[in-house]
Amino acid sequence: MSVIRIVRHTRMSPDEVWRRLTDWERHAGHVPLTRTVVLTPPPTHVGTRFTARTGLGRAGVDDPMEVVRWEPPTSARPGRCRLEKRGRVVLGWVEIEVRPAGAGTRILWLEDLRVRGLPRILDPLTVSAGRLLFGRALTGLLGENPRGAHR
Repeated sequence: MSVIRIVRHTRMSPDEVWRRLTDWERHAGHVPLTRTVVLTPPPTHVGTRFTARTGLGRAGVDDPMEVVRWEPPTSARPGRCRLEKRGRVVLGWVEIEVRPAGAGTRILWLEDLRVRGLPRILDPLTVSAGRLLFGRALTGLLGENPRGAHR
């Protein structure tokens, strides 16, 4: 299993962080050669489906995902979202958690990323590449330099 773990802290409120991290189409603006299409009507809810396509022209890979857990943050509990990857090539899941932390928010991004046919011996490379890619995407989505980036 290739689990990527990224922890970030920001001065933004949990509500603002949640809004930015769950705007699925905005993710593509921070992942090279990627376009995201949401396939279900807004607002996001359990059952929302979208596909991130990475590549050039016909040479690309689809990463279809479905929201299977949707709990926006409230004053009483952190926000949690889980996405299941439903593709033929890209497999796994993503869990996003946002919780109040002092004067801001703590973000936990967990992702089990697997590529069908890729040998398990390459898992450490997958984790390293994913941490770099998703870490940069988080930075872009937050639109600031987050404090205390941990991997």
